Amino acid sequence: MSEASTPLLANRAIQFDDDAQQRESSVLGMWVFIATEVLFFGVLFVGYTVARVQFPRAFADGGARTDLLLGSIETGILLISSCLAALAVRDVRFGACRMASWLLAGTALLGVTFLVLHGIEYHAEYEEALIPGMRYHPSGHPARAMMIFFCLYYVITGFHSLHVAIGVALLSRLAWKASRGAFSSDYFAPVEVTALYWHLVDIVWIFVYPLVYLVGRSA
Repeated sequence: MSEASTPLLANRAIQFDDDAQQRESSVLGMWVFIATEVLFFGVLFVGYTVARVQFPRAFADGGARTDLLLGSIETGILLISSCLAALAVRDVRFGACRMASWLLAGTALLGVTFLVLHGIEYHAEYEEALIPGMRYHPSGHPARAMMIFFCLYYVITGFHSLHVAIGVALLSRLAWKASRGAFSSDYFAPVEVTALYWHLVDIVWIFVYPLVYLVGRSA
């Protein structure tokens, strides 16, 4: 039996009349979830912007201490991973489940790479004593006001990294299921909604990157 003709009844929840209705409901539910995530990160971005207006020099000094090279590499990694996720959705729509599994695995691997690089950043900042509440002894002025920048920096990037880790776990499971022929051109909703989630993770970072890494280098 081919992948496209795999029975799908086991994948359909009892409350849905057909697979199309289940897919539409899944996508709608993900968009509602994305809306709540936009509100969550939006509050953090607004708080960051307000604090930046109040302490422009401190935020400029703090932003200049971030690793622009690693931040730029991380941005490129997430953009590439988003393309792979989109290609995975396209392939699974056409029943190319094996290729989709490789693309999903590649997306997850890039997510892991992002987390490793971000961990390297955090370690370097720890060595430079730029961790409020643990090791915070920065040189320059105003060090106390700069603490606000780093508090917001760790909150925003920390929550974003958590979302990346969740996405990696979801993508890894989907890659495994796709390799076993669990999806087809008739049933691909889990891949589609997870790709939407991953695109959200990437879009959030597109806002984080200029706010955090470029703020102290605009001059």
